[in-house]
Amino acid sequence: MTTRRTLLAAAGAATAAAAIGAPAVAAPALDATALVDADPIAHLLRRATFGPTPATLAEAARLGIAGWLDRQLAPEKIDDAQCDAVLARLPLAGAGIAAVRATLPAHSYEAFKQLGRAVVARAAWSNRQLFESVAAFWANHLHVAAPFSGGWDSRADYDAQVIRKHAFGKFADMLKASMKHPAMLTYLDNRSSTRSHPNENYARELMELHTVGMIYTEDDVQAAARLLTGLTVAKDGTYVYDAAKHLTGPVTILGRSFDNKAGEKDPIAFADFLARHPEAARRIATELCVRYVADDAPASLVAKLAKIYLDNDTAIKPVIRALFTSPEFAASAGAKIRTPFEDLIATIRTLGLGPEKSGTVALDALFNALAGIGNAPFRWSTPDGYPDVAPAWASPSIFLLKCNLHLNLAAGWYPSQLTRPADLRKALVPALPASYGALIDALAVRLTGTQLPAAHTAAVLSVAGKLPTSPLTGSDKSLAGSFPYLVALVLDSPTFQLR
Repeated sequence: MTTRRTLLAAAGAATAAAAIGAPAVAAPALDATALVDADPIAHLLRRATFGPTPATLAEAARLGIAGWLDRQLAPEKIDDAQCDAVLARLPLAGAGIAAVRATLPAHSYEAFKQLGRAVVARAAWSNRQLFESVAAFWANHLHVAAPFSGGWDSRADYDAQVIRKHAFGKFADMLKASMKHPAMLTYLDNRSSTRSHPNENYARELMELHTVGMIYTEDDVQAAARLLTGLTVAKDGTYVYDAAKHLTGPVTILGRSFDNKAGEKDPIAFADFLARHPEAARRIATELCVRYVADDAPASLVAKLAKIYLDNDTAIKPVIRALFTSPEFAASAGAKIRTPFEDLIATIRTLGLGPEKSGTVALDALFNALAGIGNAPFRWSTPDGYPDVAPAWASPSIFLLKCNLHLNLAAGWYPSQLTRPADLRKALVPALPASYGALIDALAVRLTGTQLPAAHTAAVLSVAGKLPTSPLTGSDKSLAGSFPYLVALVLDSPTFQLR
């Protein structure tokens, strides 16, 4: 009989297939595209949200792809009362620097803690799914770790005033906001950069990671470091330009000359120059394609998106719309796997689990689980942000931790405070099928959008000691006990691992 071990090996193979086009060692080769629903609505929601639900699929089917994108690209018009109620329990998640300082003792981790929980809550329960997904992309692109030394008072404000404020605006504006934010200036050491000792760290990452990539020379880095001196942090924790720290004098960076006199004018002009550079357009287009289309970004789509980005003066919405309506995106089913964060959130969403009635105990547990698996919000220590390709998340240990989370959530064991359907079986499969095989078929369609391959269905049922042909009736006393395990194994399957 095909066993649970076979299913788990196949899941590893699907991850590898999505990552590098080849099966894992000792696991059967799989065609990843055959494991996902080819319906364009389902494909869109697997990529543009943190996981489809029956409600979101129905809404997108009603609106169509263009209509759904129109609605999601205007998040301010979408009611988000349930998520807002949860966020009200995390008042420091978006608090300004003065508010954090007035509330907490110096170097407290509480604002970091609330910010991380807010990311989990928004991903799981916000109706503004595309906005949250794009905000997460930009937070990873202009990454500032949390926690990090010196950012206790400013990191939450950075999320609110740089990332979330500009996520659907213009990248040039977001870049300039990050350049003048205490969190970024502290994280990448420009806070300590002076005319006598220019610090090159922020200058290098501003070019290499945030904009044009590694097309610079060491002379460019040194010139940029001189240009950026004076952008620093005041004693009250806010941004300030300090002329006494600024090293003036003409500089040339990437072929562009700046007078570099006193004031912020030239650093801001430098940011505008970088944001509108063709290499920045190509880099951002590539990262968006890796995030939403395939680990190996399609060159044709990268070129199209880069042109749209430049033609629209770095505006983000036209690029996002073009990406999700492109033939390259439509053809990319099965080409991405879920990160551990996406896997956890998609599990919560597909099982219909809701936020706890009060408090944040469950959010703490979810965040800590993500920390344990190595993918908690903002916990990547280096400024390049989390990797967004399959090989980074394809280890057996990570997969085992995901399996454990699936079972804990399906069974309601941990975190037990999440609200859940009164009868999970009826919520997921309202009409009881006549056989166990039909039950798994119905369950797989509900949880993943498509039926599992026959061998995988048999493997799932091995945990209950059943065959696909085993009859199923309402009087079957074993179903209640085995059902959470069946749910978890469907979530463990290669089908659910693909995004």
